[in-house]
Amino acid sequence: MLLLQAQSPAYMQIILFGGIFVVFYFFMIRPQQQKAKEAKKFIEELKTGDKVVTIGGAHGTVVTIREKTIVVEVDSNKGVRMVFEKTAISKDASSRLEE
Repeated sequence: MLLLQAQSPAYMQIILFGGIFVVFYFFMIRPQQQKAKEAKKFIEELKTGDKVVTIGGAHGTVVTIREKTIVVEVDSNKGVRMVFEKTAISKDASSRLEE
């Protein structure tokens, strides 16, 4: 008797799993997609003279922008320049430089 009462209809389980998927989408997947889109836009809008921070923590100024890489001058007094992949530029850390 208890076993029969414990079983719920199949549509209730489908609704439960659908609800879980909706929660995962709006709280985990969608924000990550938006953050990736913003980071891509930030990298596309970089221009010579912008101050940036890499994901490794190197601070510098953009000197040259190539197809997949960026040349960053990290020490203007000595003319030290480093080449980084565009994906190595951190949007979050670079935006904090302006504050």
